[in-house]
Amino acid sequence: MIVFPAIDLKAGQVVRLSEGDMARATVYGDNPAAQALLFADAGAQHLHVVDLDGSFAGRAENREAVEAIVDAFPGYVQLGGGIRTREAVEGWFDLGVARVVMGSAALKDPEFVKDMAREFPGGIVVAVDAKDGMVATEGWAEVSDVPVVDLARRFEDAGVASLLFTDIGRDGLLKGVNIEATVDLARRVDLPVIASGGVKGLDDIRMLALHAQDGIEGVITGRAIYEGKLDLATAIAMAGKV
Repeated sequence: MIVFPAIDLKAGQVVRLSEGDMARATVYGDNPAAQALLFADAGAQHLHVVDLDGSFAGRAENREAVEAIVDAFPGYVQLGGGIRTREAVEGWFDLGVARVVMGSAALKDPEFVKDMAREFPGGIVVAVDAKDGMVATEGWAEVSDVPVVDLARRFEDAGVASLLFTDIGRDGLLKGVNIEATVDLARRVDLPVIASGGVKGLDDIRMLALHAQDGIEGVITGRAIYEGKLDLATAIAMAGKV
């Protein structure tokens, strides 16, 4: 199972939000590239980056910071946040991003996302963000009437690399991952699932790794690392052993 340390970008700074609320941002640094190198030094081969401003604007707002991260990090960078056009997708792949995460576009223009998945095999990750089991979009500012599993199933045969499942009610709060909902989704769809939202310590890593055979491909963690509640190197080692 892959452990993805997260770098969330807001106005060029490394931050974490509570429940996706831009007004509840905690700043952890002002040098995203240096943070990426620290994660690499801890053994991370994969990195999850989010352009938070872009999520709301629908276009790249932290491009300079993302470029610096991609240049600095020796592994694979997975990027999300406001990526809703062909030009944006192509531009990030040209820059060296390994995988692009699409959320709002997956709900509002699924055929476009499927086209991108076919055009860039293994490069597109569909984000299914949940609030009370329903899909949230536009940087989590809107909640749809579409159940998460229904959206996920639309992409089973589209060549999508993975689903990124986030329980908004736990994100950035260190409440623990919603293991039950995450594993349930993985069992109900024919796509690998990346868990996100609420990681508070090694127990979350261990429990998710035990369900790798159910389709759990990885887990994203941010605040737990930044606040010293999770040692990244230990988490990576644990995810590889279970």
